[in-house]
Amino acid sequence: MDGDLGRRTPVGGLGRARTTAGTILAGLGLAGLTAGLVPARDSLALASVVLLYLVVVVAVAAVGGLWPALATAVASDLAVNFFFVPPYHTLAVESPDHVITLVVYVAVAITVSVAVDLAARQRAEAARTGIESELLARITAEPLGEDSLTILLTHVRDTLHMDSAAMLETDATDTERVVAAVGPPLAGSPALSVPAGDRLRLVVHGPEVFAPDPRFLTRLATAAARTLQAQRLAAQAAHARELAEVDRLRAALLAAVGHDLRTPLAGLKAASSSLRDPEIDLTQPQRAELLATVEESADRMESLVENLLAMSRLQAGALSVQTRPVALDEIVAAALLHLPGPNAAQVDVPDDLPLVHADPGLLERVIANLVANAHTASPPDRTVRIRGHATGDHLELQVIDHGPGIPAADRDRMFTPFQRPNDHTAEGGLGLGLAIAQGFTLAMGGTITPSDTPGGGLTMTVTLPAAP
Repeated sequence: MDGDLGRRTPVGGLGRARTTAGTILAGLGLAGLTAGLVPARDSLALASVVLLYLVVVVAVAAVGGLWPALATAVASDLAVNFFFVPPYHTLAVESPDHVITLVVYVAVAITVSVAVDLAARQRAEAARTGIESELLARITAEPLGEDSLTILLTHVRDTLHMDSAAMLETDATDTERVVAAVGPPLAGSPALSVPAGDRLRLVVHGPEVFAPDPRFLTRLATAAARTLQAQRLAAQAAHARELAEVDRLRAALLAAVGHDLRTPLAGLKAASSSLRDPEIDLTQPQRAELLATVEESADRMESLVENLLAMSRLQAGALSVQTRPVALDEIVAAALLHLPGPNAAQVDVPDDLPLVHADPGLLERVIANLVANAHTASPPDRTVRIRGHATGDHLELQVIDHGPGIPAADRDRMFTPFQRPNDHTAEGGLGLGLAIAQGFTLAMGGTITPSDTPGGGLTMTVTLPAAP
């Protein structure tokens, strides 16, 4: 067997090259053996001569297959009769013993030829079956992915020693199109074309194939069709998951916006209506309070809208990140400027820390969101703490609160958009702060890790690379 699953030659189950080699060996072997034995024929028994010729027949059968061996057996029988059986140089046989010897020799030579050829066929078939099984096992073991059909076609092309392999599909308009292909562009008629299912066929282009194995090719085509179907089902499932996620986010967004935007809008409406009502006589402190309400509600709406825009950029993969060396203490100070109260947090970030490699705007938003969440969780009498330190070639920033904390089982869910602690809050908010903080941190090449605060509470640790 020549190792090519796609080619079975019609002669003896062996390749044409081996048939030719067997024929040449027969001619040379018979001629050489005859030339060597004729000078010594008077001293050799006929049984010894026919055994030596039988060796040539066996060799030809092993190399060239059945038909060359049969021809060699007949030719050697004639050679023995002509050169070694009296009267010499004729085909007449005087002795009955010589007739029996020649007949038995031909029978034995033919039997040996058939046996050797059958063994060669079985050996070739076993090797072929092994290669087929190995290929099918390799195809089956390949994990399903976007390139599964391409990988399968590559295996088919390489195993059949072809130039190209492709899966073709006929659409509703009876137009055939290429679903997947490997190798050079398809041109001309394929060397093999095998139906692979409803409106599908597997084609390979390359050298001409002699007597291909239809069962094996059908199994390959069926495997290719199943792989294509599995890929399409996986794509449909992924699309369905994306649609479900979009629907979930849409529902959560509508619910959150419907609640969280209504509160500042109501504050704006009430305060502005009171300020505009000529029948209400407001004192200066009352006016100042209403104006503060307007400003606070507007700031709250601005924060909500900024979070929504930030999340939309994250979801669309359109976030612009421009990292550079920055001072961590300066970013922390800038983030705290936007938080209420003169003592928004207790800060312990040394100014001699190495510079951090980050996007200043994104890092400022990350810190502001974490501190805002920590304030919401902490009791009024406990201050949020911010600590920064260097660890090897990274910098760590910890935002520490002493609130109720979050169970370890819920810490993955806390970064989900529109997810709030215990799914409710009295303070409003879209539940985007931690999701945005994590997204921005990952975009800068860092990590954000929640852990328990000693004595109760939650510690959020932001780890970012130090500037080179």
